[in-house]
Amino acid sequence: NVKSDILKKLPPALSDLDLHLLGEGKHYKSYDKLGAKIKTVKKMKGVQFTVWAPNAKAVSVVGEFNDWKDGVNNMEKVNHSGFWSVFIPELKEDTIYKFAVRSKSGGVVFKSDPYALKTEYRPSNASIVDSLKNHKWNDKEWMDNRKKNTFANAYYKKNPVSIYEVHLGSWKKDFINHFKNSGETNEWGYKSYRQLAQELVEYVKVNNYTHIELLPVMEHPLDISWGYQVVNYFAPTSRYGTPEDFMFFVDHCHQNGIGVILDWVPSHFPTDEHGLGKFDGKEIYAYEDPRKGFHKEWGTYVFDFGRNEVRNFLISNALFWFEKYHVDGLRVDAVASMLY
Repeated sequence: NVKSDILKKLPPALSDLDLHLLGEGKHYKSYDKLGAKIKTVKKMKGVQFTVWAPNAKAVSVVGEFNDWKDGVNNMEKVNHSGFWSVFIPELKEDTIYKFAVRSKSGGVVFKSDPYALKTEYRPSNASIVDSLKNHKWNDKEWMDNRKKNTFANAYYKKNPVSIYEVHLGSWKKDFINHFKNSGETNEWGYKSYRQLAQELVEYVKVNNYTHIELLPVMEHPLDISWGYQVVNYFAPTSRYGTPEDFMFFVDHCHQNGIGVILDWVPSHFPTDEHGLGKFDGKEIYAYEDPRKGFHKEWGTYVFDFGRNEVRNFLISNALFWFEKYHVDGLRVDAVASMLY
């Protein structure tokens, strides 16, 4: 009862300034506020869950910790906004969870976290709590030089850029170890981020490339999409390892003088039920009018670029990869589709 009373008196997950900036579409570090955050509140350790679902009748957090039962850990609206939040004590890193979102029509959908930092290995698709604090970066020299050597100055006139574009899943296969370690028999034979760091960096150095450009590494459900149908924009795909493993990949590239550019897909997202589509019973990430919100050629939803919260989601996602993963650039996919 004492714990229950304390939980009722917790400060809101989002301040008035947070809500104002999110409403304006200018909260460019929204990834530090939304999603699942490990916290100590009132001397209680746990996880703060926060999600945007403006049309929902109710939202709760479900996972193994409550037998995936909707309504056990209910979220509350933050200051009558479209954001919902709850602090659940005693939950830790690597907790598996989803949001159970109840629409005003009464239906419930189980959604992965739009701001998930880590996800289950496909075909499973739940989100996983992660702090992103398990890697110690060793690329200070690269990062310091990067500040001085921008593409606009004389450095790149004397030191031209040569980019090697690669899809990590098919660049080189490792069937024997893949089957041995995972017990899985699929046609890809994925190498890990850590294996690729060693072998790919060696290859690009021998061939005098200055940068590696990765086809999308953000989590996606379909192997053959090559990553261009992203569901979890803040999570590196678990196909090749953990967020810490991907940090190791970028770090190793930088320590060897190789820049890392990511393909980034703000143009569309797939219709998978656990994803962004009809998130709270209505389209909030895509245009509600299917004539604008559905891309017939690709069978995907189109982001509603006119909505502040959606632009906020995408811009903060772009900046997220620079801050948290030290990447050096983004190549924006499907720009022609967005324009025309």
